[in-house]
Amino acid sequence: MRNGHVTERLPSIGILGIMQPLYDDMIPGITDHQAAYARRIAESLADVADCVVGAPVRGRADAERAVREFENDDLDGVLVVMLTYGPSLRVTRVFDQMRLPVCLANIQPEPTVTPAWDMDDMTYNQGIHGAQDTANAMVRAGLPFDVVTEEWPSAAFTERVGRWARAARAVTAWKRLKVGVFGYAMNGMGDARFDETALIRKLGPEVEVIAPGELHRTMAELPGPAVAALMEREDAAFEVDERLSKEEREDHARMQLGIEKLLVEHGCGAYSTHFDAIAEDGRFARLPMAAASSLMAEGYGFAGEGDVLAAAIVHAGHRLAGDGHFTEMYAMDFPTDSILMSHMGEGNWKVARDDEPVRLIKRPLGIGGLADPPTLLFRIKPGPATIASLVSLGGEEFRLVVAEGEVLDSQRLPSLEMPYGQFRPDSGIRGCMDGWLRAGGTHHMVMNLGRTAADWEVFCGLADIGFVRV
Repeated sequence: MRNGHVTERLPSIGILGIMQPLYDDMIPGITDHQAAYARRIAESLADVADCVVGAPVRGRADAERAVREFENDDLDGVLVVMLTYGPSLRVTRVFDQMRLPVCLANIQPEPTVTPAWDMDDMTYNQGIHGAQDTANAMVRAGLPFDVVTEEWPSAAFTERVGRWARAARAVTAWKRLKVGVFGYAMNGMGDARFDETALIRKLGPEVEVIAPGELHRTMAELPGPAVAALMEREDAAFEVDERLSKEEREDHARMQLGIEKLLVEHGCGAYSTHFDAIAEDGRFARLPMAAASSLMAEGYGFAGEGDVLAAAIVHAGHRLAGDGHFTEMYAMDFPTDSILMSHMGEGNWKVARDDEPVRLIKRPLGIGGLADPPTLLFRIKPGPATIASLVSLGGEEFRLVVAEGEVLDSQRLPSLEMPYGQFRPDSGIRGCMDGWLRAGGTHHMVMNLGRTAADWEVFCGLADIGFVRV
C-alpha cells in the first residue's frame, strides 16, 4: 500500500484568448497568428496543467460559448490571455456568471520592445491595456481571480501558473465536495461549529450525515475475499504487530472497507467519525483508527470528532499539495522551539519517515470504552512542512490560518502509540501560537509536507476567504 499511491492528475485548465476583429483588415491572418501563440502557451504549461485551448474570443457570443464548453468539460479553471486588446464589455457578462476559478495571465508574445518593431508587432504585443480593461470588469463583477505578470515562457511563469492551477483544482473540487459525518459531532467542541447553509453557499462543501447503523450493515455484508485482500495488502506494506489477532484485523478491515463503500455510495470525498457516536451505538467492537489513516492515504479528507471544517481542509490539502495529513497540536516543547503534533490515532501514513516502517499495532485505547483498535504508528518525515486551519467566523465569513516550518528529526516517544512529529514554526512557537490564537485558528488542522503557504494564499484568493499567515 505504501508504494501504491495514485498520482493526482494534473489540473485541467481552459485557455480563454481574447482579441477583437478590429485588426483583421490591418493585419490579415492575425487571428490565426495569435491562436498559434495561445497554443504555444499551452505547450509551455504541459508539465503543470492539461490545457484546453479555446478558439480566439472576438465577441460576446464567442466568449460565452467558450466558457460553456469549459464548464461542460468539467475543467478546473480558466486562464485568461489577452491575444490583443479586447474591449471588456464583450466579456463582462461571462465574468459576472463565471463558475470556474480564473487567472489573468498578463503576458505578451515578445518580452522585449525593440527598434525593429512595426505596427504589426505593436498590435501582437498590446495585451497589457486589454488586461487592464478585462481586470476592471472582473473586479466590478466581484469575481475572485489571480493575476500572473511574467515573461513567457519562463520558469517563473510556469511556476506561478502551476500554483494557481493547483489552487483552482482544489477550489473546484471543494465546490463539489460532500463530507460524510458518521453519527454526530463532538458535543461542546465549539471551534468546529459552523452554519451548514453558509458553508455550502460560500465554499461549496455539503454535509451528508450517515447513520452508524448503515456502516454496521455494510460491514456485515462485505465478502470475505475483499477483507482478506485488504489484510494481504497491509501485510506487504506495514510491519504488523504479532499480538493482533485475526479477529481484530478482520473487524478493522471490515470497518475500513465499509466506510469506503459508503463514501462512494454517498458521493463523499471526505468524512469524519466521532468516537462517542461509534461507541454509543452499541454494535461496534472498536474504533476505526487504522481505517482513517489508510483512507487518507487513498486521498479522502478526514477529521476526527465530526469536524466537517477540518475534513474539508484535509481534502483541499490533498488536491492543493498532495498527501494531506490530519493532526492537531498536542503540546509545546520550548527547548526545541517546536510543537508536538499528533492525534488520537489517525494520520496519513503517506507523510511517514522513509527510514522507518509504518507499524500496524495492537493499541490499548481507553477513549470510547471499546476493544483495542488496530492503529497505524509512524513518525512524520523530517523536513519543511505547512499547517493550515479552516476557521468559521460566523455567517459566510471564513478564514484560513497558515504556518510554515519544519518537522524536526526529533526524539522518539515510546509511549505515544499514534502518529506524531515535532513541528518547529518559522516564527517560533511563541510568535506562531500568539498569531494562531489571535486569528482564531482551530485545534484540528491539515499538514502538508513542503512549504505551501503561497499555494494556500492563492487558494484563499480564489475561494474568497481570508488568509492569515502566522
